[in-house]
Amino acid sequence: MDLGDTDSTVTVLAGLAIVVGIAGVIVPVLPGLLLCWAGVLAWAVLGEGGWGKWVVLAFATLLAFAGTLVKYLWPGRKLKRAGVPNTTLLAGGALGLAGFFLVPLVGLIAGFVLGVWLAERARLGDSGQAWPSTKHALKAVGLSMVIELCAALGIAGAWLIGLATV
Repeated sequence: MDLGDTDSTVTVLAGLAIVVGIAGVIVPVLPGLLLCWAGVLAWAVLGEGGWGKWVVLAFATLLAFAGTLVKYLWPGRKLKRAGVPNTTLLAGGALGLAGFFLVPLVGLIAGFVLGVWLAERARLGDSGQAWPSTKHALKAVGLSMVIELCAALGIAGAWLIGLATV
């Protein structure tokens, strides 16, 4: 592969964007799904080739849109059924963000858990009742990450198939 060739360079950079995007889903620091989609977009727009790249881009766009929609709706519905309010998630997100800057990576998770627990403790008035809500919130975040990861891997798979066939 000659990296002096524009098409090869675009393909390598698109692949790197997709790999970094998948890593961004697993370690929520980067906008993972957006990076995966942007890699396919760059490959379709800047690379040489025919209409097949546009089909791959359309499919990647559909996966990114559906993944984003489902990642918020499905876990959110589960949280509503469990009785966990949005303010609790906002408190967890705020403390998680602060924790990320205080203790990189580990602080994000620890801050989120602590923030959700503290918000539920304040709302319910009991430590014992706050923990089940915290577990529901953690399960919802895990489900959200799995949904986003599936969408990102689907985009990567579509790109690889497109790369092999276009």
